[in-house]
Parts: sequence; structure tokens; C-alpha cells
Amino acid sequence: MPNEIDHDSLEHGPQVVPEPIRVLLLDDHPENLLLRSTILRKYGYMTEPASTIEEAERLLNSIDIAVLDYHLGAGKFGTDVASQLRQQRPQVPIIILSATLERRFGGVEDMHLLKGYSSIDDLVTALRAFEARRRGKPVVVDARDFFYSRINMAMGDNVVLEILDGEGNWQYVNETCARLLEHDRDWFAGRNMFVEMPELAADWREILRTVTEKRETYIDRTYRGLLNLPRKGEEWVWNVLAFPITLHTAQTGVVLTARILERKNVL
Repeated sequence: MPNEIDHDSLEHGPQVVPEPIRVLLLDDHPENLLLRSTILRKYGYMTEPASTIEEAERLLNSIDIAVLDYHLGAGKFGTDVASQLRQQRPQVPIIILSATLERRFGGVEDMHLLKGYSSIDDLVTALRAFEARRRGKPVVVDARDFFYSRINMAMGDNVVLEILDGEGNWQYVNETCARLLEHDRDWFAGRNMFVEMPELAADWREILRTVTEKRETYIDRTYRGLLNLPRKGEEWVWNVLAFPITLHTAQTGVVLTARILERKNVL
């Protein structure tokens, strides 16, 4: 009703919504700018894209964090913008993105992310750390994604990766596994593999228990039909590896990986 009194607002006062953080994105490749802008907006950031040093310099007085690509082509570098920003507004954090480690940009508030090895999760984590510091709040990181995504990056995108506890409860899966099982990654956390796929219980329940309790490693280079049935007319041969890990909960868990060794046509 229009005249209804919000007693909570009267008691606690109006809720103050913090203004979104404005992030300068400098990159000479338009597709990179579009991708990063789209992703960061989903996380609640306002983005100020710039494809040239001149465009970036015009935005320096209106941003809270700068994300600058190192190599801009034609002998130009994002560190030129970083140097000017450091002089003009020394309190603004700067993140440098580069494809090599040939140079690092210094400063206690700065961060260097290596393209190809640092994921978008790393960029978002860095932004949240700087944002929290700016708002005077502690930096809190999602242990699952931050910790387990490093394992996924080391394994590679062509590997099915699952991290489970000893009872078969999923803690993390990578995109390759999620696509294979036809669910979003968010669907898995907390669900039990043997409840969702009871046909695996006969073989894998004892394997997971042995790996977690005895901290042994399981290897099978001939396992067929892992996780789901292959396409009709094909037989998949997998290289399967399961080894122990200390989970983010401090319990012992299992890293289960699988890579297709070959696909055989079946008549």
C-alpha cells in the first residue's frame, strides 16, 4: 500500500548502496575489451573501455581501478598510462596484463597477471581485493573456485576434472566435466556422485574411500565408458587418475581426472 510505513527503515535508517567500482580497461584488441567489459559488468563493476593510450588518459580522473594491457602494438605500452596514473592519482590500484614476464610493473598496490595462465577468475579476485581494501573491508575469497581452479589450469582444458570428498560429494568440477555431464558447474557442488550416477558406485565407491583413507593414487589406462556412455557407434578409452588432496575444509579428498586416449568405432 502507498501509505504503508517501513518500520525497518525508520529503525535502521535508509540503506546506503555503495556506488559501483569504475574499472578502466585498456586493450588495443576490441574483442578483448568487449569480453572483459561484459564479464566484469556481470560482477557489478562499471567499465570504462579504451583502445588507445589517449582514450585511457582522458579517463584517469574518473576511475577507481585500472586494468591495462602491457603490449598495445606500434611500440606503445600500457605501462606508459600506468606511470601517468601513478603520478596523477597514486591511490588508484593498477593491474597489468601481459603475455610474458619480460617486465613487471612495480608498486605495493599493483598486480601483474600473466595472460594464458591467469584466468578471468584471477582478475575478478584481484578487483575484489582492491575493492575491499578501498571500502575498508576484509578480503574474502571463495576457497573452492580460487584454490581448485589452479589445479584445473595446471591440468589443461582437455581433461575431465572432478574434486570430491571420500563419500563422493562433489566439491568442484571444471567446464569440461560439466559439459560432458550436461549440467552447469554450479549444479555439482554438494551433490553426491553415487546418488546422481548410481551405476558408478560398484567401481568407484571403494576407490574413493581407499584414496582418501590410505592416501594412495589410482591409475587406470583402459577404463571404458567413464562418467557417461559414449556416443552410439563409438567406444572411448580413458586414462584415469585419482590422487589425494587436502580440501579447502582441511579434510582429505580426491582429485579425479580423466583424459580420452582414443575413440574406437564400433560396428
